[in-house]
Amino acid sequence: MISDIALHMAQNAYDIETECIKEAKNNFDKNAFSKAVELLKNAERIATSGCGHSGIACRHFAHLMCCIERPARFISPAEAVHGGSGYLKKNDVILFASRGGKTAELMPILDICKKKGVKVITVTENLDSPLAKNADVVLKQYINRETDKHNMQGTTSTTSLIVIFHSLQAALIEETDYSEEQFALIHPGGAVGARLNGE
Repeated sequence: MISDIALHMAQNAYDIETECIKEAKNNFDKNAFSKAVELLKNAERIATSGCGHSGIACRHFAHLMCCIERPARFISPAEAVHGGSGYLKKNDVILFASRGGKTAELMPILDICKKKGVKVITVTENLDSPLAKNADVVLKQYINRETDKHNMQGTTSTTSLIVIFHSLQAALIEETDYSEEQFALIHPGGAVGARLNGE
């Protein structure tokens, strides 16, 4: 059996993240969120980019977009400056995720996108950051603290970011009238595919 302190910290993680999501909802910016949904809805192509935990979450968001037939891909910061940003054309959308809004690896991509006329959505905690100030839309990320005792691992911050991504997808399903039948066609695999296809 692990120690009582370890068990307490484990259970406390649920409380920390629950509090974070509740507070984030209380500070939900309807105008900024609506603008972001409109950009994503009208984009021919969508890209996402971020580093570390934010990058992992951005991969998830790109997949979510593909699952509702919004063509999207994650562009790694390393590949973006070696030709990967060629995926994007004028009026497409890129979503950057950076808690501090100053991730050095994203700055060259931001510059490329601004020159190409790509629309920028930034998700960040820091509204005064370069990635926020140069975005077309900023979605503020709220984080109370990370779940570990040192407040250093990307735990709560990742959860809060993914909740923003899930809320964007939920809104886009409504705005595009995306149907179960459409999803059943592109997702015949697994238990979800079997249920949607009546198997």
